[in-house]
Amino acid sequence: MNKQKESYKVIALMSGTSLDGLDIACIQFKAQKSQWTHSIICAETLDYSNEIGNMLSTIERANGNALIKAHFQYGHYLGEQASIFIKENHLGDIDFIASHGHTIFHQPDLQFTFQLGHGAAIAASSKNIVISDFRSLDVALGGEGAPLVPLGDRLLFSEYGACVNLGGIANISFDETTQRRGFDVCAVNMVLNHLCQTELQLPFDQGGNIARSGKFSTALFEKLNSLSFFKKLPPKSLGKEWVFTELIPLLNEAPIPIQDKLHTFCHHVAEQLQTVIHTSNLQDPILFTGGGALNSYLMECIKLKVPRVHVPHRNTIDFKEAIIFGLLGVLRIREEENSLMSITGAESDSSGGSIYLPPCSKQ
Repeated sequence: MNKQKESYKVIALMSGTSLDGLDIACIQFKAQKSQWTHSIICAETLDYSNEIGNMLSTIERANGNALIKAHFQYGHYLGEQASIFIKENHLGDIDFIASHGHTIFHQPDLQFTFQLGHGAAIAASSKNIVISDFRSLDVALGGEGAPLVPLGDRLLFSEYGACVNLGGIANISFDETTQRRGFDVCAVNMVLNHLCQTELQLPFDQGGNIARSGKFSTALFEKLNSLSFFKKLPPKSLGKEWVFTELIPLLNEAPIPIQDKLHTFCHHVAEQLQTVIHTSNLQDPILFTGGGALNSYLMECIKLKVPRVHVPHRNTIDFKEAIIFGLLGVLRIREEENSLMSITGAESDSSGGSIYLPPCSKQ
């Protein structure tokens, strides 16, 4: 492959911590006068089968053999889905597949992170070049390994004063003097979906309608906001481990109805975002994407606290993280930095991602 060409057609695969399915997108990236532009050729979200959803939600408790087996099996699944997507959309030749994988463990304080979906299996099943495991090098260099999206925010969405992604976990990025800053703010859909699934047997709160019907609990609100993570200075990141050991117990212990928990948690998210935006003296407009941007009640709470919220076209809401990991793959192929020490706290900038060539590749 010509590493320094000006245009790349990329398949990006993204599975978020909220477990709402596999995002798959084909994006065209172009380098024009040292600036990157992008266009989505086609994109969709594939719902997980019960079998895959259950595996992803429970595999962290498996033994080593089962974990490695799932790593390869899920990789083959990703490769197969990418191949079907390419064929059904008549995409022809692509430059490579960029796969984030599904985060199972993220504990940078213990110097490891692990995203399920082996790149070798994706390459074997799709017969395409694959870039995966974007976070490990940064963690090995002493960084948080997250968030990685802020660099893409700067390169593709620089017209906004800040970019917020409301996924399983909310993260924010913005320019501070000459450096890009970014960090995780709080849990969002990981918690809202968990409450709906465990207490209501619903996959999620459609439009935030259940939360809207609830009442505000001052006691729960104060407990949530008093968690020590919110006093920690960046760089910082969150993982499923923290959410389920530190935050979920507070919600489980609260002697209030589920609708009140959802209602109060939405206000907690808005409060944390307001705090970050105010203390960082951020300029508007602020771009909001991710599944949480489709939660009408959550966005109402945020708009009460945050000025000039901008919610973009649905494709950008749904696929922005996939788009950016596609770009991070382009930077990796070009051997350019795709992880910044100013964001993650690593000892240096780096170009992370393992590259796998397909069988009998002529590249």
